[in-house]
Amino acid sequence: MSLQSQSVPRTTIVNYLDNLLQPTRFRDYCPNGLQVEGRNEISRIVSGVTASQALLDIAIAKQADAILVHHGWFWKSEDGRVTGYRKQRMASLLAHELNLLAYHLPLDAHPELGNNAQLAARLGWQIDGRFGEQEIGFHGVLPAPTSAGEVARSISTVLGREPQLIGDAVKPVKRIAWCTGGAQSYFEAAFATGADMFVSGEISEQTVHLARETGMPYLAAGHHATERYGVQAVGALLAQVFGIAVEFVDIDNPV
Repeated sequence: MSLQSQSVPRTTIVNYLDNLLQPTRFRDYCPNGLQVEGRNEISRIVSGVTASQALLDIAIAKQADAILVHHGWFWKSEDGRVTGYRKQRMASLLAHELNLLAYHLPLDAHPELGNNAQLAARLGWQIDGRFGEQEIGFHGVLPAPTSAGEVARSISTVLGREPQLIGDAVKPVKRIAWCTGGAQSYFEAAFATGADMFVSGEISEQTVHLARETGMPYLAAGHHATERYGVQAVGALLAQVFGIAVEFVDIDNPV
């Protein structure tokens, strides 16, 4: 963690992030922005993919003032009662006056700092368009034509995780479509872009049949693994702009 100790009002950071990521543009499955209010001043932020108890415990140990994540709380499909593990998580935040900041779809979609843009930057993919609901998915071209199997190997090297490839490993790939996380349902939209291959994080039973029947290979590269980079990019920007300490903590997740 940086030794910087500049203190910034919480409202300043929240307003900056809301202006940067524009959450009101999205129909999302959870609230974006400040989800749980903590102390008024922020000098240290711990960031991560998901606001799990493990991440909270680390943030508390590091004496952070806020947690910044991609996957926050209060999902529409969840039981809204604060009991069991939800009570424990909430108690941890409130007892230590930790702010919880979470940006879901806005952090996938940002053209430079988002998960999809950051994944492309690490793999050398050139972005030339968007697709899917709310244009969350990206498509573009590889640095040079290759095969589906070689794409899988390059992703394995960069992400440090063995992906699951469905389809012909020797199929030539020049154009690629991708959407980080659990975007396997975007398969048909990705196919419509004319891509030779589609990459996302997770895989469903029907994805296998779609890949086989369309001839477009599908690569499940890991929900967590593909969504580690947007929050890091945003955190680095906050540190630069406000002179605060921001540290990304990667909680291992095999999914």
